[in-house]
Amino acid sequence: MVSKHRSGLSRREFLRIGAAGAALGLVGCSSQKDTVPAGKDAGRSAKGKPSRIPIGLQLYSVRGECEKDLPGVLAAVSKMGYEAVEFAGYYGRGAKELRALLDANGLKCCGTHIGIETLLGDELPKTIEFNRTIGNRFLIVPGLPHERTASRQAWLDTAKLFNELSEKVKPEGMRVGYHNHGIEFQKIDGEDPWDVFFTNTRSGVVMQVDLGNALGGGGDPIAIMKRYPGRAGTIHVKEFSKTKPSALLCEGDIDWKEVFGLLESQGGTEWYIVEYDSDAYPPLESVKRCLENLRKMGK
Repeated sequence: MVSKHRSGLSRREFLRIGAAGAALGLVGCSSQKDTVPAGKDAGRSAKGKPSRIPIGLQLYSVRGECEKDLPGVLAAVSKMGYEAVEFAGYYGRGAKELRALLDANGLKCCGTHIGIETLLGDELPKTIEFNRTIGNRFLIVPGLPHERTASRQAWLDTAKLFNELSEKVKPEGMRVGYHNHGIEFQKIDGEDPWDVFFTNTRSGVVMQVDLGNALGGGGDPIAIMKRYPGRAGTIHVKEFSKTKPSALLCEGDIDWKEVFGLLESQGGTEWYIVEYDSDAYPPLESVKRCLENLRKMGK
């Protein structure tokens, strides 16, 4: 259940283009480690007690607009009331330029969606440096090549890789994570790949549940969160409706009251990240209405 670009590009193709831009953007990046707020949970008070979880926007929701005018989009989403953005591609811009745009609009970076290849070998230090500069702690992989998901053993090997990566980025105050679509709930040898993966990864590996993708793909997002408490460092608040594919956030089939109750009591969640990928309204209008619906729920 991989989302398709409104321009026809798949998310994987989109990320490949973004990775090329990131490689160019690494030239001249700052080497200051203090640009990443290590050890501070965005959704926690200074005393470590649960507090309000802030809300970011996955920019894939407005990708066409970002391609045309990224500075304008960042200004618009900041004005709407979003506190952060999660990147899925960098639109040909370097880390220092992105950081300047974020700072100019009072926005934080709550994550990046990146291909697994950007975390391997000589690419990993470059990726760490890029994300350090833009102030991001969450390195999220939103899909994997077939060879890493083709069998139960492949998922076990992938889990081992994520454990290794988790340890490598931990000294930087960063975390790696995985974001679902639908394949993770298509059973292999009688077991959901999602369970194979997260049962065999350490607690530091972020379980970024895309609630809409999970429900639409045959998973039970509420059962998932109960099964893996403390793992949902960031969460994609995306709607799903069997009867209205273009439903806005809080207007579909997901029991948001129970979802938010779980996340805020045991999820370990630092960011709610809105993603909307349908056509009820123009993209910027849609994400504005999604945020307004969250505010009506007290978020």
